[in-house]
Amino acid sequence: MTTQTLKTPNAGPLATPLERPAADVVIYDGHCRICTAQIKRLARWDGGARLAYLSLHDPQVAARYPDLSFDMLMQNMVVVDRHGNRHIGAAAIRYLSRRLPRLWLLAPLLHIPFSLPLWQWCYRQVADRRYRLGGQEACTDDACKLHR
Repeated sequence: MTTQTLKTPNAGPLATPLERPAADVVIYDGHCRICTAQIKRLARWDGGARLAYLSLHDPQVAARYPDLSFDMLMQNMVVVDRHGNRHIGAAAIRYLSRRLPRLWLLAPLLHIPFSLPLWQWCYRQVADRRYRLGGQEACTDDACKLHR
């Protein structure tokens, strides 16, 4: 499989880690309509070129991040920051709320002390149902079976 280039209106194709080596890397499910739509939105909001993107189905993910299993990535979006720290699931959204000015309004809510377990639970509910919520009927590989 080759690297997929997603076109985003007003932002062009999604930047890869090769194109932005100093950027945080967002690893997402490139076969999920909801995930892809949200990543395109992030790319439009990323005026400072702070982020690079990889679909978890891209072979670069396994090569760059062997510690991140396919099964774990199928359950969670992951942001690998510039220092190599992994932000997983709702913690990734929290992290992005501090990095992108368009998300700063969410930051106080997402960072209420002791609220991360609640946000992780909410994230899990959407992530587990993302293929159904996205209206995907057909799947080109076995990835969708995990979430039906």
